Amino acid sequence: MEFSTADYSIFVLLLVLSAAIGLFYALSGGRQRTVQEFLLANRSMGFFPVALSLLATFQSAVAILGVPAEIYRFGTEYWFLGCSYFLGLLIPAHVFIPVFYRLQITSTYEYLELRFNKTVRIFGTITFIFQMVIYMGVVLYAPALALNAVTGFDLWSAVLTIGLVCTLYTTLGGLKAVIWTDVFQTLVMFAGQLAVIVVGAQRVGGMARVWHVAEQQGKISSIDLDPDPYVRHTFWTLAFGGVFMMLSLYGVNQAQVQRYLSSRSERQAVLSCYAVFPCQQIVLCLSCLTGLVMFVYDREHPLVPSGTQISSDQLVLYFVMDVLRDLPGLPGLFVACLFSGSLSTISSAFNSLATVTMEDLVRPHCPGLSESRATLISKILAFCYGLLCLGMAYVSSMLGPVLQAAISIFGMVGGPLLGLFCLGMFFPCANPTGAVVGLLAGLAMAFWVGIGSLVANMGGAAPLANSTVPPPINLAPPATIATTLLTSTTPPPSPTGLQKFYSLSYMWYSAHNSTTVIVVGLLVSLLTGPTPPSAVDPRTIFPVLPQLLCCLPARYRQWLCCGVRFPTQEAPHPSPTTEKHVPNGLGAAPRDDTEDQGYGPPAYALQETAF
Repeated sequence: MEFSTADYSIFVLLLVLSAAIGLFYALSGGRQRTVQEFLLANRSMGFFPVALSLLATFQSAVAILGVPAEIYRFGTEYWFLGCSYFLGLLIPAHVFIPVFYRLQITSTYEYLELRFNKTVRIFGTITFIFQMVIYMGVVLYAPALALNAVTGFDLWSAVLTIGLVCTLYTTLGGLKAVIWTDVFQTLVMFAGQLAVIVVGAQRVGGMARVWHVAEQQGKISSIDLDPDPYVRHTFWTLAFGGVFMMLSLYGVNQAQVQRYLSSRSERQAVLSCYAVFPCQQIVLCLSCLTGLVMFVYDREHPLVPSGTQISSDQLVLYFVMDVLRDLPGLPGLFVACLFSGSLSTISSAFNSLATVTMEDLVRPHCPGLSESRATLISKILAFCYGLLCLGMAYVSSMLGPVLQAAISIFGMVGGPLLGLFCLGMFFPCANPTGAVVGLLAGLAMAFWVGIGSLVANMGGAAPLANSTVPPPINLAPPATIATTLLTSTTPPPSPTGLQKFYSLSYMWYSAHNSTTVIVVGLLVSLLTGPTPPSAVDPRTIFPVLPQLLCCLPARYRQWLCCGVRFPTQEAPHPSPTTEKHVPNGLGAAPRDDTEDQGYGPPAYALQETAF
């Protein structure tokens, strides 16, 4: 199907408005003349735009393309991932945000130097850069593939268009432009998905009939309480394995933490975390409903010729272009929806990569850098990462289906980073050697499982049940499928040995890899000598074990803190608007060991968010 003039107009309007927002913030206010304004929006943002930006950053075309195809193939089991959002956002709001915000840092990895040393900080920074460079290639390639599939527009011309527009407004407008374009693009994403659901449901007899047919065909899943981690999707896999994936995104990822730190106060940062929860649930519901409508519509109006094999990533596109074919403008709205998701994600990647490179790799080696020169270097870095993203799009074309490829990357690399921060924040005895060895062990384990699973699928006759790269969808007639199911009475052989290990559900990757970092890090720390209590800055510790075991006597809770003593009363914390920001995060008053030496929770654990 070819795009109409109205479709192209909507698509071009999206790009023009996104670029215009960047130009507006480049020419207004402080005109992005300071590092604080360019990278942290002068710490002046309210909770609502920050919440929508948090939502847009990692939803993107990955969810828009992948989740409906998942529901179409396997049913509504994936919907239980919404259960993980509760803890996955509550823990960052009350554990990670207070620690990061009160340290007044710019880069998340400044925390690692405050807690361990500069070496750990560099290791964490390099790991994050590797993670984000690969991921932004995935989300840049996805909408370009969409445009190519539905209009015949050249794939790599689409990649170049998205990449350059995103690079333009990110480089010119800084984080404030990125956040407000995220707000605009989130609304476009909602509009595109709603249009598809409403029109599709109307053409098959309404949403009630969609649900009834899906239930009859076994697509409405019940709760599967099987605790086996090798089963691809169960309630435990999604609701608890998903928590670790959410923590790696919303707890310690620089792109998200940078948005928290751009809030005008800690309370606003916490509120943004709460506000994104219902938004996440709405996005998940829209994607799942799209999958159900697509399933019912395909039964009555086959999307592609019988027996044709297509990628699961393209299934949604065939559905959208078929159901909206008589409504000029709406196909363009949906493709704009895909591009909005991609733009919001890669703009966040550019800005966060420029931040960590500037704060963790450039500033420490150039301490006398002037503010104007530092701002210029930050903009050049954002521009260079934009160009690098264009090259990474080609690599992403070989990663298989978009949804699980993206989740696998964050599980393989984001999991060890989550483990590194948890090791430092929850275990005062951990030392720098343990942190580095634990991170390397977690990364080695991550790539062993991830690449091993990929190789096993490429070399075997049939893919593993929990593969991160599902096979193409064979759209055969329902009768053919039923006959195949009835005649295939022999179940596939269960994997054993390493093959069994490689079949670990991809939703457990983050949990498995972060746990590896913590266990190895603690063992190495104990063998090489724990960090002395006097060398630990209590601002960098969140005593999770003493708080969970609050019924224990005080001396046992103190022992769980490994000898680190916390002040019982919170010292006044200077406002970020009145205190000059110190790049290395040491702007707050130092700890006075002559103060109260008794056990007490850390200062930041005493404050409760007032609503």
